[in-house]
Amino acid sequence: MRIRSATATDVPAMLDLERQCPTAAHWSDRQYEELFQTTEGACERFVLVADATAEASERGSASALRPEFGSSPLLGFLIAHHLHSEWELENLVVAPDFRRKGLATKLFAALLTRARETNSESVFLEVRESNHAARAFYVRLGFKESGRRKLYYTNPHEDAVLYRLTLV
Repeated sequence: MRIRSATATDVPAMLDLERQCPTAAHWSDRQYEELFQTTEGACERFVLVADATAEASERGSASALRPEFGSSPLLGFLIAHHLHSEWELENLVVAPDFRRKGLATKLFAALLTRARETNSESVFLEVRESNHAARAFYVRLGFKESGRRKLYYTNPHEDAVLYRLTLV
């Protein structure tokens, strides 16, 4: 497994993985495709994937994946964007069979490295109130709850809990 910058060719696998994860932020195909379009004045995007194909090629078969990798060559991904002196973590998805194995922590560590390289002051995010596993993960990383957005999410309706990690 390796962590690398995502490309537009990763969009179908990202969509496949996201749709396997009910608690992930669900984006449209177009939103994923727009991640890789550059426009004048657009904010910097940081899109990483954890790629299982490297594992398969190391074993001598570039196309064969281990059964636990499922149909997608991606084990996880992270999407963030840079806003002035801070980063917003927009989406962090890990395949169900690869949770609690350090993958999300590795993806997040890469974001922290990028945030420090850009002299950013903080990273912020929002998460469904009912997503207790994600909330506990963010607290373990040092995030502090910083607010709420009432009934922000739909299907089902629930609050978004806001978190911030101060870097300076």
